[in-house]
Amino acid sequence: MEETGYLVTDVQPVFQAFMSPGAVTETVHFFAAIIDATVRAEDGGGAAHEDEDIEVLEVPLAAAMAMIDSGEICDGKTIMLLQWAMLNRERLAQG
Repeated sequence: MEETGYLVTDVQPVFQAFMSPGAVTETVHFFAAIIDATVRAEDGGGAAHEDEDIEVLEVPLAAAMAMIDSGEICDGKTIMLLQWAMLNRERLAQG
């Protein structure tokens, strides 16, 4: 809630991945959660006392996929999770 302003429920692990196998042992764990987009509990944007300045962008999945294609989204972790969401969009729509 601190970062986005939304209260998340039903947080589920979806997959984990090595970001650079053979070079580092870091494993990133990816999660998905349900939100009610009509109810924002806080402003979000991070904690001021931690000097966080997080901009929350709400982008439809199809638009986010186009942003990958255009190079606007180029972070590997973000691309992996968006591709997972695209592959699972029917299941996600069912809630």
